[in-house]
Amino acid sequence: MLKEEIWIEKYRPKKLDDIVGQDDVIKRLKSYIRTRNLPHLLFSGPPGVGKTASAICVVRELFGETWRNNFTELNASDERGIDVVRNKIKNFARISPLGDAEFKIIFLDEADALTPDAQSALRRTMEKYTSTCRFILSCNYSSKIIEPIQSRCAVYRFRPISTEAVEERLAYIAKEEGANLTDDGMEAIKYVAAGDMRRAINALQAAAMMGKTVDMDAIYRSTATARPEEVKELVKFSLGGDFMKSRAMLDKLLIEQGLSGEDIIGQIYRGMLDMTIPDRLKVNLIDRIGEIDFRIAEGANERIQLEALIAHFVLCGSDQNES
Repeated sequence: MLKEEIWIEKYRPKKLDDIVGQDDVIKRLKSYIRTRNLPHLLFSGPPGVGKTASAICVVRELFGETWRNNFTELNASDERGIDVVRNKIKNFARISPLGDAEFKIIFLDEADALTPDAQSALRRTMEKYTSTCRFILSCNYSSKIIEPIQSRCAVYRFRPISTEAVEERLAYIAKEEGANLTDDGMEAIKYVAAGDMRRAINALQAAAMMGKTVDMDAIYRSTATARPEEVKELVKFSLGGDFMKSRAMLDKLLIEQGLSGEDIIGQIYRGMLDMTIPDRLKVNLIDRIGEIDFRIAEGANERIQLEALIAHFVLCGSDQNES
């Protein structure tokens, strides 16, 4: 029987060797553990690739069972103002480490959400309390971290998890939980996850709760994701000049399957890259996809914007056929 636990927490890495898909980064982090000489660290990369897990594993391996005594974690997206740096962070950093630890560690998750003023204050705090405290920052976009902070850190860039690593980990979890993960279910999870291990594990659990057999249908239903072939058909109909049929398919995705406009745009973009259409046409279409994606993100009506996108596809397809 499937256990009623959150699998992403149950199978969270406890040591650096448990982290998959980031071999180069883990090898370098282990050298810090051996020498017990840790610089300030900046982890950058997309969500779900092991940044937070790596930070906590470093602390665990440095401090052992008492790691919580000399460690604090803050989510900068929740506490992002200058007062947090001046009060909470500074007060923790200035206190000497407990026990035989050489220093304390502050982990700032989603550090790219810190305001510029808060980052400027953090820069000085990092410099002033190096003897008693080290900082580990994680972010999705390192460009949003000011240069003075980047120059004070050893920067590690995490890449999306490879499909092989995702497949190996999911096969292990499915075996442990007694779920029957089919081959097409595995392919569907890899498509949905797109290199995000957290999303992959959550998709597996969500589908497994619907029944012991985890197949393609279960994955797409539980994650509210359109099938890749449906998205490609939508594009093909619109490029073929059939606006009403492509609009009907869009209605199916938006209304029957409940997808958001951003989800559909992202899938159209991914499907477009795999389609065999002339490069010049592909460039034209991707340019418009980017524009529509920006408009939706800025609050435009997603239904109107998506219909405008397929209308553009129809016009481009007609021009292509005429030439």
